[in-house]
Amino acid sequence: MYELTVKTHFAAAHRLAMVGGKCENLHGHNWKIEVSVTGKTLDAGGVLLDFGVLKKELAKVMERLDHKFLNEEEAFQCAPPSSENIARFVAVELGALVNDGRVRVSRVAAWESEDSSAAYFPE
Repeated sequence: MYELTVKTHFAAAHRLAMVGGKCENLHGHNWKIEVSVTGKTLDAGGVLLDFGVLKKELAKVMERLDHKFLNEEEAFQCAPPSSENIARFVAVELGALVNDGRVRVSRVAAWESEDSSAAYFPE
């Protein structure tokens, strides 16, 4: 099994209800998103997926999050914009762009600070 991992960043605000403490107030983060894709075979060029292609597709997903108030975004109307749900959102949206039967998104981590992250593993 092969695995590629890329990282990107976005800045956004959110508010988490019913968690108690400071997180219930409007606040923002500079999130780091870490994405891994896996597959069993390489293409004719000897790669699982070109890093440039993966980064380009991930940038499309980041455009939907960067510099937004996430609570107002359609993607988070049914699920609060927690780090867990942000990781799931990125995994699902990116998967729609790159999963092809040979390559699939296998893990997305959303880091809201240098020492706190949540990960989602698509099935």
